[in-house]
Amino acid sequence: MDTSARIASAIDAVSRVTGNAVAWLTLAMVLATTIIVVLRYAFEFGVIWLQESLTWMHGAVFMLGAASTLQRDEHVRVDIFYRRMSERGRALVDVAGVLVFVLPLCGWIAWESWEYVLNSWRIREVSVNAGGLPYPFTPLAKTLLIVMPALVALQSVSLLLRSLLRWRGGPGPATGT
Repeated sequence: MDTSARIASAIDAVSRVTGNAVAWLTLAMVLATTIIVVLRYAFEFGVIWLQESLTWMHGAVFMLGAASTLQRDEHVRVDIFYRRMSERGRALVDVAGVLVFVLPLCGWIAWESWEYVLNSWRIREVSVNAGGLPYPFTPLAKTLLIVMPALVALQSVSLLLRSLLRWRGGPGPATGT
């Protein structure tokens, strides 16, 4: 196995693990929602921190699941011409997409989020709601603004490596599925 393919496979493994963890987080969201509904309507009792945790879990599912979605080639793509292209043509489009769109966007998101996240940790931010989530949950959740683009950028490197292999006529699927 080529070095590029090994690196891409290692990156794909990280995305698979993250994606599987996020899948379990969706089960936790269902359970939390059930508890919230039962407490509210059966016992007329609300738990603010549990409701807030549901919001943060929902955000985490999307932010941590993005790299796994890219790894499984389930991301949104305008597929008007792509599906009719040759394997080399698709590989070239993927390389251009990673270099022109994905990596710059990931860098910009991380750059713009850095101070916001750092400030949340610096001030030991807590929920604005009485009975809401205590420190460090808010800064942890906001840290996903940096983790998400890092994971997507890492997975896009895998896509880039695999696409370059395909463009050169080497074996291997577009993704590490």
